[in-house]
Amino acid sequence: MIYLKKLTVSDGEDIFEMMQEISAEENGFKNPAYGKTYGDYLEWLKKAAEGAERVGIVDGWKVPETLFWLYDGSRPIGFGKIRHLLTDTLKTAGGSIGYAIRPSERGKGYGNRIVELLVSETRKMGVEILLTVTPAT
Repeated sequence: MIYLKKLTVSDGEDIFEMMQEISAEENGFKNPAYGKTYGDYLEWLKKAAEGAERVGIVDGWKVPETLFWLYDGSRPIGFGKIRHLLTDTLKTAGGSIGYAIRPSERGKGYGNRIVELLVSETRKMGVEILLTVTPAT
């Protein structure tokens, strides 16, 4: 069964290991947990959970966002985010949804599935959906 799970401060080693497999940045999508120690990862989880509760633009550019883990059964496959609002920059490069799939699971249709699930969550949240695409090189 493929499903999304919202980030919580109690997410453990399985998520940490996945986040170390996904590079720090790919196609403009950043993995903020890459390269962290497990202790730093736990602190990052707290900040990410707090960030989802913020309202408005932070520091002139950062917006509140909610992170989700994509699971297939009990295995985390990837992660995605929903930005609650967009700055002018994010309207041209970034959009309201972003995601990454762990390299060992690519080419299996998980990218399509996470986009479908994130669009559904975005609608539930009442957030305007804007997708931007970076062409493959």
